[in-house]
Amino acid sequence: MQGRLAEMIARHAGPGELVWIGLRPERRGAMRAVEAAELGLAGLAGDHARPGPRAATLIQAEHLGAIRALARAPGAGFADLRRNLAVAGINLAALRGRRVRIGGAVLRLVGPCAPCSRMEEVLGPGGHSAMRGHGGMTAEVLTPGALRLGDAVIPLDEAEASGA
Repeated sequence: MQGRLAEMIARHAGPGELVWIGLRPERRGAMRAVEAAELGLAGLAGDHARPGPRAATLIQAEHLGAIRALARAPGAGFADLRRNLAVAGINLAALRGRRVRIGGAVLRLVGPCAPCSRMEEVLGPGGHSAMRGHGGMTAEVLTPGALRLGDAVIPLDEAEASGA
């Protein structure tokens, strides 16, 4: 029974898709949407990033509607949520701890990306609470590479991630 559960947990309906890329050149700076970017070990080139487990932040595109509704902020967009990458069609929470390939890069999804106090400023009162459970994931970069809108988001098993 446990083997079957592990199989179901590891299975996805198909690859996801990278639908938004955002850069913020400085801390607390405005997000800038781009069509392509280079992802290095320290994060996206041109972004105020840091190396390690928060080199990149990802959010589930499907959660935008829930955040808008919960925050009563119908005009909110990905730039307001301050995550680097928005992906659609694959459950980020189900990929926690796993490696994924996006474009030419390989990332390991580390854990939840908690909302910051800035969400109250951007989304209004209750913005922080609206993001709880919908804030996406943090990731460390294992293999740098180019990203482009429309790139597939593909879960990797251990053999694929190591290049074997």
